[in-house]
Amino acid sequence: MNNGPMLIRPLAHDAATLAALAGLLIETVAHGGSVSFMHPLSGQEARAFWQGSLAAAEQGGRIILGAFTGGALVGTVTLLLDLPPNQPHRAEIAKMMTAVAHRGKGVASALLAEAENLARLHGRSLVTLDTAEDEGAAGFYEKQGYIRTGVIPGFALKPHGGLTGTIIYYKQI
Repeated sequence: MNNGPMLIRPLAHDAATLAALAGLLIETVAHGGSVSFMHPLSGQEARAFWQGSLAAAEQGGRIILGAFTGGALVGTVTLLLDLPPNQPHRAEIAKMMTAVAHRGKGVASALLAEAENLARLHGRSLVTLDTAEDEGAAGFYEKQGYIRTGVIPGFALKPHGGLTGTIIYYKQI
């Protein structure tokens, strides 16, 4: 079923956005997404995380993008801009998530392209990110032109338990 064109826009701090982001985070973690949380993730914990992130976005330290089809949030990515003073040329990608029903439909590619465009507009020439070694999005990021620099073994717990390494990537834009 086609819900119309995808719209990508920066997200604002309001009740509907907070609820949609919390739901997406809970779904992502439940399906094994290594995005800093353990399963089961409570709605309260998910909302608290997004409240803090959206507040940081209001202060200009980050941009949280949402992808929408048919008015529903189907994906998000965060572009971190508030980095140390010796890194004014760098941005970081974080919390890339796509709703399970919308995976493989170009949502993540569109979000990443828009995040890179915004990074350029903010004077950034280097974008970095990390992804889980087990069940992470390494193949996706490599297809998008990100260069793998290495792996830190046993970096974090997977949402359902067990350690995974993290792969560090960069892209000059």
